[in-house]
Amino acid sequence: MDVQGIHVPLITPFGEDGRVDGAVLERLAQGLLDDGVAGLVALGTTAEAAALDEGERAAVRGIVGRVCRERGAHFTVGAGSNDTRRTEAEVAGLEADAALVTVPYFTRPSEAGVVAHFERVAAASAAPLIVYNVPYRTGQTLSRATVRALAAIPGVIGFKHAVGGIDADTVALVGEVPLYAGDDVFAPALFAMGAPGGILASAHLGTGRWVELFRAYEPGLGHELSAMAATLFAEPNPTVIKAVLHAQGRIPTPAVRLPLLAAGGPARETAVRALAAAGDTRDRTYALIGETGQTR
Repeated sequence: MDVQGIHVPLITPFGEDGRVDGAVLERLAQGLLDDGVAGLVALGTTAEAAALDEGERAAVRGIVGRVCRERGAHFTVGAGSNDTRRTEAEVAGLEADAALVTVPYFTRPSEAGVVAHFERVAAASAAPLIVYNVPYRTGQTLSRATVRALAAIPGVIGFKHAVGGIDADTVALVGEVPLYAGDDVFAPALFAMGAPGGILASAHLGTGRWVELFRAYEPGLGHELSAMAATLFAEPNPTVIKAVLHAQGRIPTPAVRLPLLAAGGPARETAVRALAAAGDTRDRTYALIGETGQTR
C-alpha cells in the first residue's frame, strides 16, 4: 500500500462522562478520510495513549483499524517504550500496516543501543516500523549515520521526523531515506524538499488544504498552514486541537486527561482565526465562537 501523503495521528475524543467516545472517533476518522488523507495513526502522542487503559487502547485500535480497512487507507499504530523486551512483545501481534515506534526515551541509550533496539523490534514485529525520531521528547539526538543505519534495517520503512527544525542533517537525509514530516510547523518546508508525506496532528483541521499542499506545493498556502500549525501547539498537544474541534461541533467535549489541562479560550480563538486564514473550505456547518469564548 502506498504510504505517501498526509497521515493524521488521531485524538481520542472523550464524552461528558469522561469515557472514550467510540462513535465520535469513528465519525472523525471517516471525515478525515473523506477529506483525502492517506492514512490514520491510532495511539500516537496526540491520542493521549499514555493516559488510556489497555481496554481503551484496544477499543481505539479496533475502531480505527476497521475504518482504515473498509476505506483502503493506511493504518498505523503507535507502539513501544524504552524497554526493548516490552516493545517486542507489543508489536509481535500487531494487526496494522505499520507500527510507529519511538526512539527509546528517558534512558538515553547510546546510538549503537538505539540501532540494536530497532533491530530486535523489527525482527519481532508483525508490521513494518516507522521510527519516531523526536529528540525533544526522547532526550536523544540521532546522528546522520545512525538514521542511515536504522533505515537499512529490514522492516524499517520510514521515519516520523520531528527534530525541531530544518537542520543540515534534514537537508542531507530527506532525499536518501523516507522522512515523513512530524513537526507540523516545518512540514510545508519538508514537502517542498520532497518529503514523501507527513504524520501531522494539525491536519485534523484544514485537512483538505494539507492534502492540497502535499499534492501540489504552493508557497503561500504552505506559509498559512505553517502559521496555523504554530497556533495549535501554543499549549500542550492535543489541547488546542481538541478545543477547536469542540468549537466546530465535531467532538462532544474538549476534555483531556491529567496531567494535561484543557486549552484556554485565547489559544482556541487564535487557532480558529489562523484556520480561517488558511481557508478551510470543507462543506460542513461548524459552531461559531462568540466574544465570550462560548460556542453557539
